Parts: sequence; C-alpha cells; structure tokens
Amino acid sequence: MSINLINLIKENLGSQVISQTATRLGETESGISKAISVLLPAVIGGFANSNAKSELYEVVKNAVVSGSMGSFLGNNNPIVNKVLNLIFGGGDKQAAITDSVSGFAGISNQSTHQVLELVTGTVTEKLGSHIKDNNVDISSFESILKDQKGHLYSILPVGFNMATLGFGNWFGQDNDRINIPANTPVNEIPKVPVTDAPKIEVSRSGTTHEIVSSQDSGSSIWKWLLPLLILLLLGWFLWKQCNNKPEATPVVVQDSTVVEQDSANIVKDTVMTRETMLVTLPSGKTLQAYKGGIEDQIVKFLKSDEYKNSTENELKDKWFNFDNLNFEFNKAVLTPESQPQLDNLKMILAEFPDAKIKIGAYTDKKGDVNTNLKLSDERAQTVKNSLNSSQVIDAEGYGSKFAKIPAEATDKERESDRKTSIRFVK
Repeated sequence: MSINLINLIKENLGSQVISQTATRLGETESGISKAISVLLPAVIGGFANSNAKSELYEVVKNAVVSGSMGSFLGNNNPIVNKVLNLIFGGGDKQAAITDSVSGFAGISNQSTHQVLELVTGTVTEKLGSHIKDNNVDISSFESILKDQKGHLYSILPVGFNMATLGFGNWFGQDNDRINIPANTPVNEIPKVPVTDAPKIEVSRSGTTHEIVSSQDSGSSIWKWLLPLLILLLLGWFLWKQCNNKPEATPVVVQDSTVVEQDSANIVKDTVMTRETMLVTLPSGKTLQAYKGGIEDQIVKFLKSDEYKNSTENELKDKWFNFDNLNFEFNKAVLTPESQPQLDNLKMILAEFPDAKIKIGAYTDKKGDVNTNLKLSDERAQTVKNSLNSSQVIDAEGYGSKFAKIPAEATDKERESDRKTSIRFVK
C-alpha cells in the first residue's frame, strides 16, 4: 500500500516542536518553520534518490528496532549522521543545503544544520516504525520511496528552488507544483492527493487514428474555473496577510518625551495551547508543568550523566529558558502568573541541594542599549530575590548583548530575544 511520507511525518513536526526548537536554538518560530518546510521534502527526496537503498533500509530498520534514535536536536546522533551520508552522499551537498536554507529561512547555519538533523531523525524514526509495524521488505521499501517523488515538489515553498543546489529534477515537473506560501506552518501543509494518469482514448475516423486526452473535453470548463481558483487563492493570501499584521508599537508621551516600547518585556502576545504534564522529582513528589518546559528539561538534566560529568566551562553555554515568567511593562515587577513556575523551581532546587544556578535576563535590540541593560539586570535580581535560595549564586542582566533579531523586525520576530534563563554552575 502506497503511503505519503509528508502526511505521515508532518504531524511530528508541528507547532509545539517548532516552538521548542526555536527556543532551544535562539531562533524565531517563523524561521524554524520555513527551514522545516524546505528540509522535510529535501530529506525525503534524498531517501527517494539514494543510490544506497539497501544499506539505507538496513540502517533505518535496525535503528528503530534497537531503539537507538534518541533525541535528534544537537546531539550529533550517529544514526542520523549515517543516514545523512547515505541520502546526500557527503559533506559538500549537506553544506550546500544548509547554506541555502539558512539564507532562505533567516536563521544561522548552525541552527539550520541542527534542524536538518531533527528532520532527518524524525523521517528515519517514522519510516523505520512503518517498516517494523508492517513487515516492509526491501522491495516494498524501494517502492515506497519511489512513490514519494510525485508528492514532494508540489509542497516546496515559493521562493526556494532545489535546482540551484545541483539536485536537478529531483521532485517532479515544475508544472505540477502547488505554490505553498513560505510561512505556512509544516503541520498546515495540505495533503497531496494521488491522482491517476489522464485517460488516453483512441478515436478512429476512416484510417486515421487520433490520440485524445480525456482531459481535453473539459478544457472549456477551465477557461472560467481557473481564473476563479486564482481569485480564491489571492483572496486567501490577502486574508492571511491581514490576520498576520503586527500591532502598532505602543508609545507613551510624557512632558513631550517619547518613551520607547519596553524592549525587555517578555509578556507573550499570542495564546498557545500547550500540553501539561506531571514532573516527578527524586523524592516521588510531582509538580505540574508544561511538557518540554523548563521544569521538564532541568529535572531530566539534573538526573543525567551529562550534568554529573560536566565541567563549569561546559555548563556556561547551556541555558534553560523560563516559558511562563513575565514582567509588567517597563518594570522589574513579576506578574502573578509567574509565581507557579518560580514555586516549581524552588521545589526542584530543594530536591537537588547540591545544584547551584545563575540567572540571566535578556532583551531584544529595540530601544536604548543602556536602558535595556539596566532593566534586564533589575529583572534578573528580582527573580533571584523571589527564589530566595542560597543555591542561586548569581544573577545578571545582559540587555541586548546576545540579541540576534534586528530592531526593525516585528515584535513577534524579536520575541525570541526577550527571555529570562537559568544555567547551572559548579
């Protein structure tokens, strides 16, 4: 039975994964979404066009059976690296993909490579599970991959041309392409229907044999239907653009002085539906948190050998971002909804008495540099005072020092630079 890998896999790369990946890499969600929209068809195309399908089949099958895939993001997974070499044939082609997608998505090369590993690992795991669950043999595996070529080119985002990377006509003919806007989330990519080839009828008139496509009989319909479809698509695009229009930047006028928007404010302007979970502590106590949130991450980290074996120098670059900690506008005053996450962190520190943390607060690039630095430092100190624990040994505001998004970008795009984080110290 034929399957569409895009439809099978995109559920595993939805909005929650995009959000978590953006936070972890310090990139915008729109940039991560755009990167995945290219890398997903590219990776599946790499599977379909690989000259080493037998070896690829064994690697994918055995990886899932042995349960060795683990986490794909930034862990330099050996199985993922093996698959990348089998589908792209070496570092040059991988580098070409990374460079091109990085420029297209507006994220760093390093982040793009990690997203490539994430997508490759996800495709490998999903395809491997399909092999295992359906007892797929090598012949069926090759047939599945061959069938993918009819789906892939149609969902490449507008503005990205794989041919520029030297891949040629990997994904089918250009006239089969459906123009999907570049900012369409991966989980909203429409399913690609599988259609039969046009019927060919032979009409005989005397001794003349004329081949006629059954589609020609409907050509008159398309004369009015095609413009209607174009108008509908144009209306949909304009509606999406209007809904995505950012709100005007608020200003306050006092004594003829314009006070700029609070660039260090981290209050979210978008309501997201997130999955909650119970995080179990060493004592058996539990606390409620978001799945993949800061509590979930740091408890797993503190229990891991990675933390136990890390040096102070290795811990310096491993920060964990609060995901439900907000401040009042232009103030170092925590909002009431921030308290549960602070209480959770207090419980975690009590369970790991040897753990020590440093707090860091960051702003985006908008506004006065010195003002942002001062406000971020005050906010870091506020969090330290609120925790009131001897295990919090330092708190520092960095202002816009590490911000990546230009000040001229939208507020939503600059959101990833506005954060409060912790790291562990030894």
